[in-house]
Amino acid sequence: MAGIWRVLIALALLGFLAIMGGVVAVFMVVTHFSKDLPDVSKLEKEYVPPQVTRILARDDTLLAHVFSERRTVVPIERIPDHVKSAFLAAEDAGFFEHEGLDYLGLVRAMVVNLRAGRVRQGGSTITQQVVKNVMLDSERSYRRKIRETILAYRLEQTLSKEQILGMYLNHIYLGHGRYGVEEAGRYLFGKHVQELNVAEAALLAGIVAAPERYSPRKDEEKALIRRKFVLGQMLKKGFMTEPVYRASLAAPLRLALSTETESDIAPEMVGHARRALRKLVGERASQGGFTVKTTIDPALQVAARQAVRRGLDNYLKRQKLKPPFTLKKRRLWGKIFEGTPRRHHIYVGTVVERNDDEGRLEVQVGNTLGVVLLRKEERFNPTHLPPTEFVGEGAVLRVRVMDDPQSADDEEPVRLSLELGPQAALIAIDPRTREVLAAVGSYEALSGGLDRTVQTKRQPGSTFKPIVYSYGLESHLLTAATRFEFPSKKSRPQGGDESPAGGQLVDVLTLREGIATSDNRVAAESFQRVGGKKAVAWAKNLGIRSKIAPTASLMLGAYEVSVAELAGVFSVFASGGTFREPLFISEIHNGAGPLPLPLRPSERRAMDPAVAFLTTNLLESVVSSGTAKRARSLGRPLAGKTGTTNRAKDAWFAGFSPDLVAVVWVGYDDALPLGWGEQGAVSALPIWMDFMKAAHQGKAKTEFSRPLGIVEAKLDPKTGLLARYGQEDTLTELFLAGTEPAEIAPLPVEVEIEPPTGALSPEEAKTRAQEIIVAPKP
Repeated sequence: MAGIWRVLIALALLGFLAIMGGVVAVFMVVTHFSKDLPDVSKLEKEYVPPQVTRILARDDTLLAHVFSERRTVVPIERIPDHVKSAFLAAEDAGFFEHEGLDYLGLVRAMVVNLRAGRVRQGGSTITQQVVKNVMLDSERSYRRKIRETILAYRLEQTLSKEQILGMYLNHIYLGHGRYGVEEAGRYLFGKHVQELNVAEAALLAGIVAAPERYSPRKDEEKALIRRKFVLGQMLKKGFMTEPVYRASLAAPLRLALSTETESDIAPEMVGHARRALRKLVGERASQGGFTVKTTIDPALQVAARQAVRRGLDNYLKRQKLKPPFTLKKRRLWGKIFEGTPRRHHIYVGTVVERNDDEGRLEVQVGNTLGVVLLRKEERFNPTHLPPTEFVGEGAVLRVRVMDDPQSADDEEPVRLSLELGPQAALIAIDPRTREVLAAVGSYEALSGGLDRTVQTKRQPGSTFKPIVYSYGLESHLLTAATRFEFPSKKSRPQGGDESPAGGQLVDVLTLREGIATSDNRVAAESFQRVGGKKAVAWAKNLGIRSKIAPTASLMLGAYEVSVAELAGVFSVFASGGTFREPLFISEIHNGAGPLPLPLRPSERRAMDPAVAFLTTNLLESVVSSGTAKRARSLGRPLAGKTGTTNRAKDAWFAGFSPDLVAVVWVGYDDALPLGWGEQGAVSALPIWMDFMKAAHQGKAKTEFSRPLGIVEAKLDPKTGLLARYGQEDTLTELFLAGTEPAEIAPLPVEVEIEPPTGALSPEEAKTRAQEIIVAPKP
């Protein structure tokens, strides 16, 4: 009997030691694997998963999504009970009963893993899945599983069940790049999560196991089988009644045709939105979850893009840059390149092979062989011609090198893209608010592409001249009637006046005529009178931020500016002389509401309203009788200026109506001359007209408002002095009050008139002449 007791005591002691050993072993394992574990307490206040940032137009049209993970977090309170129940039935029906661990599931998974010799099954609860997705990586190992188990227990002690379930439903991957029930509901059904019915919730829960495989957009039959399974689980677990089950089981599957479809009309605004967001919230911008509202008007943006594309397509027709391309050399593009090309640079190469089956061209660019995939060249091959019909063997093509030839694989040619024609940019601004209503930076409208409205600078040519002319008016150094005399290039007196001093033929132009015809002689003389340093200061005052210098070439637009800068200057003229920076972003929201934007500098007076009006009136002459007179066909008050740089490397038109300012630039990125006959009035003006016609469609005509301080005077056309009393051949000109001529034109020397009885004295005649000056209009 004593021996039995000794055995029992020994066994009890061994059991106790085994239990203690197990406890110690568990303690040591937990201690070992607890090193460097994340702090679960931080999740309560610091759970900020990557979300979608939405970029909207002014009317809430979705322009773009920006995200690293396409997720929109919604509070658990906004998620309906039947959505929660569907996921619980599918994934963890005992979620509200256990403490984060399903021990039977763990044992079952362990058996499977031991048989397989590796980790194949997890047996995870929803709590464990939250830990795995939010706090750990997705590595399949025993180490990760132990750490997950430890964290799951801690998480249950720290957060409520509702908080954990909310994290799960917002974080889980549901296919097609969508994370969380909100984004999945929008994508599949076009509904917010609170709008989902039971059948739709069950389908979402059913695809969790293999989102890409069970997606209804890929296989409706498999998706419906999974839906049936989840509905059955919901009924079995008591989450729904029999009638609801049958109704949901019979519900038809209705997928959204398109949900939150991104618009491709304004990819240029993504860059503005990202910069504004980062400036406002710093590194938090990369986490997403914001809504950025831009000032873009979708209708005007579409009109701008269409105008740019039509204008560039018409350029290709004028310059005969349409397929088939058969020329072995093309003067417009220059010589065939020799040497080693560089990435992102543009060259002229020779076609060496055409493959219709693969839709590719092989082009020799210097010592490098490159390939063009013709199916991707929609702009230059809109009719989808095969390579053999698009280009002849041995013909030259202008291409951009997309890869670094130095690091390219010798067995595979470097990627090339066609660069057969120029690019263009158009920006449109409301002169009253300075909101940017349209911004087109390229033909292609590619997300992440170069936005030439703000990211490039080019020589503005004659579109810079109004800046200097406006200072000449402001400083009273020039008037609209200021006369300029230049030696005539004509051999006969027609079109010129005979100078009394020696009989030399001269050309006489007023400032208005010089502006209308874009005469460089008038520009150079005006610049000399105004002074270079004052012209530079004035340009800065009107919004030019680019580097410029007080050299003679400044007047001819030889210093580079951006399209947006120039539009800002012309907005000063259109607005009556006020300056304010262009506005691209109007609002930024996070989940809690609008965020305070950086304080926008107040509008400031940049020039006298009368000077702005008179400058505008002079620019109206460009349209009525000058280089842009084809714009008269639009049939409304318009003002503007053409611009063409040396060898026509840049073509511009900057102009405005009382309601809208628009600037257009056309040119090659590598400053290649545009070719014979191209200039601002040919390359850029038609794009501007096309856009302005669409922008003003159905709108009433409005005149430019005349401010106080403007007077009219009748002038003698031969002298520019005040017309004589009773003179019939007069012209009417506008002046800033106080700058109009004070002297009356003398009688022609060959005319002798006997003074009639009761003739006016010289003082009376002068007084009557002054009465011709019209009082300012209100």
